[in-house]
Amino acid sequence: MIVKVAIIGAGPTGLVAGIGLARRGHEVVAVDRDAGPPAGGRWDRRGVMQFHHAHAFRAQVGQTLRDVAPGAWDAWLAAGAEPVTMTLPDGTEVLGGMRSRRETFERAVRSTAAHQPGLTLATGHVDGVTTRCGRVGGLSVDGHDVPADLVIDASGRSGRVNRHLRAPGIGGECGIAYVDRQYRLRPGQQPPLTNPVAWQGSYDGFGVLVFLHEQGIFSALIIRNTSDRSLLDLRHGAAFEAAAAAVPGLAAWTDPSVAVPLTDVLPGGPLLNVYRGQRGPDGRPALPGLVFVGDSVCTTTPNFGRGITTSLLQVAELLRLVDEHGTDLEAVACGLDAFGEERMRPWVEDHVQMDSAQARRWAGDDVDLSGPLPSDVIMMAADRDPSIGEAIGPYAAMAALPASLRVAEDRARAVYATGWRHPFDPGPTRGELAEVVARAVPAVAR
Repeated sequence: MIVKVAIIGAGPTGLVAGIGLARRGHEVVAVDRDAGPPAGGRWDRRGVMQFHHAHAFRAQVGQTLRDVAPGAWDAWLAAGAEPVTMTLPDGTEVLGGMRSRRETFERAVRSTAAHQPGLTLATGHVDGVTTRCGRVGGLSVDGHDVPADLVIDASGRSGRVNRHLRAPGIGGECGIAYVDRQYRLRPGQQPPLTNPVAWQGSYDGFGVLVFLHEQGIFSALIIRNTSDRSLLDLRHGAAFEAAAAAVPGLAAWTDPSVAVPLTDVLPGGPLLNVYRGQRGPDGRPALPGLVFVGDSVCTTTPNFGRGITTSLLQVAELLRLVDEHGTDLEAVACGLDAFGEERMRPWVEDHVQMDSAQARRWAGDDVDLSGPLPSDVIMMAADRDPSIGEAIGPYAAMAALPASLRVAEDRARAVYATGWRHPFDPGPTRGELAEVVARAVPAVAR
């Protein structure tokens, strides 16, 4: 049995892993710069840019919590998280997702972790991984040694302490940026939904998303090309309000008679699609006794709400591998690397293709029929050829990998070859929206 485990990062990935390991009898410490939520008021989570931004929680998140950290599942429900159930063709009801803010989710996981026997939460800065006889010896935290047999790097996409140990990954900045704002629906208001968890609008040169959270709270996003500086001023409240009012689909959600804002406009940082495995430049695991999970392995843009899902799927696999291999930590790392290559990397590659193609289309390019079609382009063609819809469900639910859509690619290509293009939702073009933004923000305020 592994006696001591140290986790870098006490976000959902690190804490769910820590709870799962402590419940198995391991002695676990999770280290984070953030001391946790205050007793009351807003939690300004250190080092997590997206903490107050929009989040979607797929069914896999709830299922992993129920399997690995049932106390956190109960605490999440008690905090107001709303399960979304879906009915299968045979009448069976299944969990389709959860409505919740990231802060609500993380508070529930954190409170559960704080009371988990065998798991210690420590506040500090991780200086680095210490080594002993060519393998992990633990962590150096603010100059003090924290001994460990296994170190789990759950430091997220911005974690740097072990970055030098791994081979270069794939991906990078995706060319898409967004701003969002949280609102609460007024009593009795319920605008039309695309699905029970989100609403999406597609416009000429930009996109809009609404992610539903708990108790009538939702986040409204406007998404643009990073190269399109004409929409930069959306970060100003007056510009965001004017833009939301000018887009009919978004106005249906954000009109003052429908909802009230809860936050200022929240500019998002650079969006990444990145995958990095467990191995170093020599092809072997980066360091015996060290594994990586969560966004430090797999980061995707938020437009399909896959981030926390991919992280917790990795946690579940890590726990399975620890159960199987015990103290053979090289086998654990190799197994986790194989899982990542097979089950995580395809989602990053899927987003790389989709987002780059979307950015080009927003810039005015046509659908490119000369190469493989992006997944979203295949799915849009189902509006013209309903038979394509049979392949969409498993992919959309992340029950099947992106390759599952290839069976419908030829049918989708045939649809586009006729000249058909998916129509935009009613609303302004990117240029017209830029004019709305420019009128709303005086030059002196920019």
